[in-house]
Parts: sequence; structure tokens; C-alpha cells
Amino acid sequence: KKKKKKKLQSRNQTPTSPNPHATTMTSFLSATAAVRSRNGEKCLPIHNSEGGATISVSFDGQNLAIGTGKYPTASYHDDVGIDHGITQAPWERRFSPYEFNGGTTLAISGKDYAVVAADTRLSSGYEILSRNISKLHPLTEKCVLGSAGCKTDVDQLRSVLDIKMKVYAHNHRKPMATPSVAQMLGNTLYYKRFFPYYAFNVLAGVDSEGKGAVYSYDAIGSFERTPFSASGSGQSFLIPLMDNVISHKNRLDEKRDLEAEEVVEIVKDAFITAGERDIYTGDAVEIMIIRSDGIQKELFQLKAD
Repeated sequence: KKKKKKKLQSRNQTPTSPNPHATTMTSFLSATAAVRSRNGEKCLPIHNSEGGATISVSFDGQNLAIGTGKYPTASYHDDVGIDHGITQAPWERRFSPYEFNGGTTLAISGKDYAVVAADTRLSSGYEILSRNISKLHPLTEKCVLGSAGCKTDVDQLRSVLDIKMKVYAHNHRKPMATPSVAQMLGNTLYYKRFFPYYAFNVLAGVDSEGKGAVYSYDAIGSFERTPFSASGSGQSFLIPLMDNVISHKNRLDEKRDLEAEEVVEIVKDAFITAGERDIYTGDAVEIMIIRSDGIQKELFQLKAD
């Protein structure tokens, strides 16, 4: 009987001192609240997903300390107070395949010419990456593509269009006409509608009759022929001006046909205006005058700040 009583007593006994090597799993929220309430006096066990190892973490309200012993031996924190999701809310990380590099393009059609222009600034956020990047790309001797937006997507779009232009020239023994180029560009953009090129395009040239032609596009290939078109970061500053000066809207004076030289001066004034209000437009404006006999180029300097 005495032996049985001793066995029962030993079974019902609870250990007076806990095992120092044992770890207790707690919820993340309760552990975080406990650490903050104790002002970082004790460490928060963070369990490794690949095994039973733990690391000690303490939080004093501002800094995060990490160590392997009873007390932390090193402190890891950044200047903005982000603890990277260990004791505060998780730090969200995002990836975007697109980058907006700014820039403005403008195209205007005339009776026997088309003028297309774009600034030469390449930006990223508040940084100027380059002051001499052309956003104009001649596809034929009578057709020029102007593109603003993501530089890498613009370069890829140009490469695809150049390949298609060469294939057409080899098959038909002649360069593609401007209306056909406009349709090809629309198809190319539409093929990428589920992962679009981050490029804002205008197409300018002269058609088979020698008349100026300007085409306006959206991101997935919808396009129309218009008297003028603008795209990019300074679009909202140029379109109201062009509505008044080129389309002659809300005006009572007689509308007349403008010569190419007059349109070039209007383009210069327009880009000066856009450069005053848009930080992504500046440095210089590259202007191309397209006629049936070829393309004439001009460079006009803008503000560099």
C-alpha cells in the first residue's frame, strides 16, 4: 500500500522548476502585445519554419534588437522606424514591371506635311537620368513614331515594328504606306492587350496623296486619325492649346491653313509652356517635319531645370 501511494503521489506531482530548454508557442499578436507591454525587457521567440530553432527579439518602442542568448546582442533597425514586419504590422513589398520615364510628344498634320516633336528628357521619379534621349523613331522616309512612357517598353515596341517593316519590305519590294503603318501599330499594341506596352504613342507622316496624317493611340491599339495628337506627361497642357490654335475651336476669326514653319514655332511655344508646369518635360525638343520628299530635323533647347 505504501508503494502504491508513493507512485500516485509521484504521478500527481508537478515540477517545481520549468525546463529551461523548453519553448512555448504563443500567438503572434499576444506575443507582440506582451513584448510591448514589458517595453522590450524579455525576448519574443520567433520560430524558424525549417526547424525548432528560435531567435530572441526585443522591442523597446523604437528599435528592434535581435540576439541568440538570454538577452539580445545586436540591434537592427533603419532610419525610418520600419521593423520589417517582426513586431509591427507586416511590411508590404511590391514589384511593378513598369517604370514611368516621363516625356511629352506632339504631332500636328498639315495640308502637305506633318510635324512631330518630343522632348529629350528621361526621368525616373525626381531624378533626371538623361537629357539627350530621342523619343522619335522614323519607321519609313514618310512616317515617324513618337513614344513616351517606359523606356524599355518603347525600345521593345520599336524593335518589333522595325522587324515587321523589314519583313514587309522584303515581301512587297516597297516601304509600307503610312495608313498601313498605323494599322500595323494598332495590331501590335492589341496583341499585347493582356500585358500592354507602357508606351504612349503618336504616329505622324504623309499618306499616298501627300497629305499630312496624324494618328492617336491608346495603350491597347485603338486609334483614329486626328488633326493633332499629344501624349505623355505634358499631354494635359498641350491639348487645350492645340484645340484653340490648330483645331480653331471656340474662335470667331477665320481659320486658315498654317505653313509648316508656323506650326514649328507653335510647337516650340507649346513645349516651353509644358516645360514650365511639367517636371518630366524639358532640356530640348526634337522636331521633325515630314514631307513627301523626306524628313527635316530640328533641335530647340528648353530649360534644363
